[in-house]
Amino acid sequence: MNGSLRNIAVWTAALAVLAFLLLPLCVVLIYAFDAASVQVWPIRGLSLKWFASTWADEEVRSALLISVEVAGVATLLASVLGTLAALGMNGLSSRIVQAGSFFLTLPIALPGVLTGIAMNSFFTACGLPFNLVTLVIAHTTFCTVVVYSNVMARLRRLSPTLLEAAQDMGATPFQGFLTVTLPLLGGAIMSGMLLAFALSFDEVIVSTFTAGSETTLPLWIFGAIRLGQHMPEVNVVVFAVMAVTLVPVVMGQKLAASASRE
Repeated sequence: MNGSLRNIAVWTAALAVLAFLLLPLCVVLIYAFDAASVQVWPIRGLSLKWFASTWADEEVRSALLISVEVAGVATLLASVLGTLAALGMNGLSSRIVQAGSFFLTLPIALPGVLTGIAMNSFFTACGLPFNLVTLVIAHTTFCTVVVYSNVMARLRRLSPTLLEAAQDMGATPFQGFLTVTLPLLGGAIMSGMLLAFALSFDEVIVSTFTAGSETTLPLWIFGAIRLGQHMPEVNVVVFAVMAVTLVPVVMGQKLAASASRE
C-alpha cells in the first residue's frame, strides 16, 4: 500500500511539473489560431488569417531569413571547431581535459547577459561594426560548446584499439581517422549540430548585444512584445519558432541515443 501511494505521489508530482511547464506553451499555440485581434480567454473563435498576414509582413520574413542564415553558418563553424576541440582534448590528461572543458563551456555556462556584454566589449575594442558577422561569431561561441560536449562524450566511449587495428592493417593515422573515427563520430556530430542550430535559432540575449541593426526572429518577438504591437503576429511567430526549434531537438536526441547504443 505504501508503495502504491508513493507511486501515485511521484506521478502526481511529475504531471504537475509537466503541466506547469507545458500549459503556457499550449496557451500560446492556441492564441496563434485566435480569430480576435485582442487576446481574451477563452478565445471566441478559431482562424488561420493571422498566419497569412504574418507571412505577408516583410519584417517577419526578413527576420526569419537572418535567423536561418546566422544559425546555419554558426552551426557549420561550431561543428568544425567543436569537433577539432574534442579531438585535441581526447587522450590528454584528465586535469588538462577538465581545465579545457571548463573554459570551453564558459560561454554557455555563464548568464547570457554576461556573455553578451563580454562579446559586445570585445567587438568594440577590436573596432568591428555590429552586423551579421559579429552575430555569427557570438552564436558560434556557445554553439561550439554543444558540439564539443556531444563529440567528447562519444570519443570517451570509443575504444582506442579500433584505430590501432586500422594502423596495423596499413592505414596511416589520417586514413584511420577518416575511415574509422570520423564515421563513428558522425551521429554525435550531427546531433550536436541539430541542437546547436536550435540553440542559435531562438537565442535573444546574446543577440541583443551583438546584432547591431540586424533583427533576428527572436529579437523581433522581443521588440513587438515590449511595444505591445502585432500581438496576433507574435503568437504565430512564436508558434513557428517552437516548431522549428522542436524538430532539431527531437532529431538530435534520437541521434544521440542511437550513437550511444553503437
